[in-house]
This record gives sequence, structure tokens and C-alpha cells, in this order.
Amino acid sequence: MRSGLKVRMASSLFWLSTMLLLAGCQPKGELGSRDNPVRLYFTPSVDADTIASNSREFIRFLEQETGDYYVTGIPTSYIAVVEAFGSGRADIGAMNSFGYLMANERYGARAHLKMIRHGVDYYQGQIVVRADSGIETLADLEGRRFAFTDPASTSGYFFPLKMLRDAGIRLGNETFAMKHDNVITMVYQGQVDAGSAYYSAPAADGSIRDARQRVLTQFPDVEQQVRILAVTEKIPNDPFVFRKDLPDEIRDRFISAVKKFLASDEGQDIFRNIYSVEGLVDASDADYDPLREMIRAIELDTNRLLL
Repeated sequence: MRSGLKVRMASSLFWLSTMLLLAGCQPKGELGSRDNPVRLYFTPSVDADTIASNSREFIRFLEQETGDYYVTGIPTSYIAVVEAFGSGRADIGAMNSFGYLMANERYGARAHLKMIRHGVDYYQGQIVVRADSGIETLADLEGRRFAFTDPASTSGYFFPLKMLRDAGIRLGNETFAMKHDNVITMVYQGQVDAGSAYYSAPAADGSIRDARQRVLTQFPDVEQQVRILAVTEKIPNDPFVFRKDLPDEIRDRFISAVKKFLASDEGQDIFRNIYSVEGLVDASDADYDPLREMIRAIELDTNRLLL
């Protein structure tokens, strides 16, 4: 009897807590109101504190410009942003390109903006090694320790993986560092023999703009100590993604506001700190068809990436 009572009490408490949780998740007002703000998610390609501190002024601008209230989310992985669309926690997301493909395929999310970096709407991946490693070609990576970025990173995993597979390379120990600057740090410190991260061509004055730039303050000699071994094919730049049933007026107000923000010096500085972004252009789902073809070419099982 005592055991049965405990079971019934536990069951009752479970359902009570579930009902309270669900009640707390119910929107309390129209989307965009103070009680039901628009939920904007950022892909964690750099340190979460960097994104949070730099995005505050952007959120204030959005709210003043659109009249809508916003709240931000910065999950711990690329896939968590995708799943936020599936669970209804995300209305808008600044996503990596592959994450968008998954959010589109599974949850009907749509890209309407694409980021501009260094004057172009594409970027690339790179494989880097220590300058003193003795690694001169992809063939030298056979059996070596390697750090990829994130299991859903386009520049830090998929495109470098395709390059390695095309070359017939079988790596030794593989690890995911989760952030691009972490990969560079691991290579710099000799924790791995090689790694992959995003690549952007140097500036006109020769200064680096790839993932090594992220650790210049910590490691001022990173350009001399960490060398680029290979660069991947071009990848369409990251999109701003909108859930499929987001009201058109909220989407249009956001697009207008973010374009205006990035037209200002302050806006460019903030987005440069977050994603090395200097502008936005309109985008469509078809812009990402070449990436879909690449995913099919390497026969990647995307289902295993879901949380």
C-alpha cells in the first residue's frame, strides 16, 4: 500500500509539474509583445559571451525600429539552433549554411537574407597545420590527429571532410573542438596535428581574415606558427532564417531593420565582432542548392546529427 501510494503521489506530482511547465510555455500575448517577444537565435560559431555582449545594442535597435520586443538565444551547438525551430523556440535564426538546410528540410524554415563578408557572399573552409609539423600535403595527414569544428559546421567539417575523402585520407584520432578558434588553438598548442576551420582571403594589406584572426590577441605569432595546408571549394554565406509560419509583417520589419542597422558604422562594427559580417543581401532557398548537392555527394547521414 505504502509503495502504491508513493507511485500515485509521484505520478500526480509529475503531471502537475508537466501542466505547470506547459502553462508557463504558453504565449501570453501577441507575438512581438513584451509578454511574447520574438525569439532570435544565434549560431555559436564564436564565444557565446562575444555574441551576447555585441548583440545587446542590436536588440535595442531592433526594438526601437520595429516596435517589437525581442529575446535572444545562444545554444551550445549548431544543431541546437536547428532543433529550436523544430520545438517552436526560435522565430528567427542567424545560422550556418548546413544548419539552414536541416531547418528547411525538417521544419520548413526559409532563408531570406544572406551575409556579406569582405565584399563577397561566399566563404571557404581550410585545413591548417603547425608550421613545424613537417606536413606538406594532404597525403601527409594519413593517420594523424585531427580537430574538426562542429559536426554540423560547413566550413569546419563537411567541406574539409569531402576534401580528405576525395584524397583518400584516413585520419587517426578525430575530435570536434566545437568552435573555430578552438581548432586553431589546438593546432597552435600541438594538441592535434591538423584541423579545419573557416577561411576568408587576406585583406588588401595582407592581414589575415581567416579563423586564425580570432586568436591573434592570445597568440600574436599564430600566423607564423599555424600554416594553411589547403582551402576548400566556395560555400554560400550564412543566412538569416525565419520559421515557416512567422507572420509576414514581423519578418518584413526585421529585414528592414537589420539592413538599416548594418548600413551604419556601429552596426557594421557589432556584426564584424560577432560573425565578421559587413552587410546583407536578399537570399532564396535556391542559393543553397549547390550545398545540398555536396551533402549528397559525400553521402552524409544527417539524421545522426540531431540531438
